[in-house]
Amino acid sequence: MTKNPIYLAAALAALAIGGCAQNAPQDDAAASALQAVETVYAGFAAGDIALATSTMAADIDWREAKGNPYADKNPYIGPDAVVSGLFARLGGEWDGFTATPEEFVTQGSRVIVFGQYGGTYLATGTALDAPFVHSWTVEDGKIVKFEQFTDTAGQVAVMAGAGD
Repeated sequence: MTKNPIYLAAALAALAIGGCAQNAPQDDAAASALQAVETVYAGFAAGDIALATSTMAADIDWREAKGNPYADKNPYIGPDAVVSGLFARLGGEWDGFTATPEEFVTQGSRVIVFGQYGGTYLATGTALDAPFVHSWTVEDGKIVKFEQFTDTAGQVAVMAGAGD
């Protein structure tokens, strides 16, 4: 797999943030932020879009990674834009698309998630297996910002039928 320098830089930055936050006691803001983010992943995994969007602010600023084919509509502003511009496309173009979180790192209202994407691109029949880092910002229990970091070259290759 091609190593994406943006993904690696994001991972290192998240580790630096996390190294300080993982041993600190969770305050109310961090616990609330974590719960809001976990709700998105739970809803997405269950195919429950209402649940996945229930903790998003009305004006959420959602940004797919530069170079990602779905970044063509960046920024997605508001849950409706995320659902129609991104989630609906993923559901229509992929078989079994998943975004599986593996580690959550919180610091105040910020949550960094390390995880793995999976699924098969329908047009090519090629499987995706790519790491991601997601950065979430939560205010008053609502997600106000999302930013994705992933191996966009690998995703483009899968969508072109080349794969790893």
